[in-house]
Amino acid sequence: MNILVLDDEKEIADLVEVYLKNENYNVYKFYNSEDAIKCIDEEKLDMAILDIMINGKNGFEICKYIRDKGLKFPIIMLTAKIEDNDKIKGLTLGADDYVTKPFNPLELVARVKSQFRRYTLYNDAQDKKDIIEINGLTIEKQEHKCLLYDKEIDLTPLEFEILLYLANNRGKVISSEELFEKVWKEKYFDSNNTVMVHIRRIREKLRRRY
Repeated sequence: MNILVLDDEKEIADLVEVYLKNENYNVYKFYNSEDAIKCIDEEKLDMAILDIMINGKNGFEICKYIRDKGLKFPIIMLTAKIEDNDKIKGLTLGADDYVTKPFNPLELVARVKSQFRRYTLYNDAQDKKDIIEINGLTIEKQEHKCLLYDKEIDLTPLEFEILLYLANNRGKVISSEELFEKVWKEKYFDSNNTVMVHIRRIREKLRRRY
C-alpha cells in the first residue's frame, strides 16, 4: 500500500513515516505541497495523510485537488486546530478522517488500518444479483456504483457505505449514533456533525444529478 504523507514539520513527518514503515506500508513523504502534488499526479497512491496548515497549497486545497481528479482513496487530515468548522470543511471537501495534533502515532496507525479495511470492503466483489432499486436510485453492490435515473453518482467509498446502509434499512429511523457505529465501525463519540456533513454531501451529489 502506497501512502502519501505531507507535513512541513519534519519531525512529525519523519515519525509518521517510521511507524507506517514498521507496518510494511510504502511511504511517499514530503515537507511541501508542490512535491506532494507532483507525487499525486505521477504515482498510484492508496491513501493520503495531509497536514492542513502548510505553506503553498494547504491541506484543504490538496484534498479538493485529489477529489477533483476523481481519486477515491482515503484521506486523513492532520491538524493542530480543533474547531468544528475546520473539520466540517475538510469532510465536505472529501476527507475521510481527522487526527488532531499532538497525537499518538499508534492511534494514527489504527486510523490508517481502519480506513484501509473500509476501502478494501468497498472494492471487494459481491453477489451480482445484489442490487437495490428505490424510486429511480439504483445501488449496484458488486460494481460499487450508484445511479440516479441511469446517471452515475460519483461517491467516495465512505459515502457509498453510508448510502448503502440507509438503503438496506429503508423505512427505519436511523440515528446518527447508529449510522456512525455501523459505517465507521467505531464507538460513537461524534460532537462535530461528522455524520450530517457526509449526509449533506451525498444529498448535494444526488441533487446535482437529478
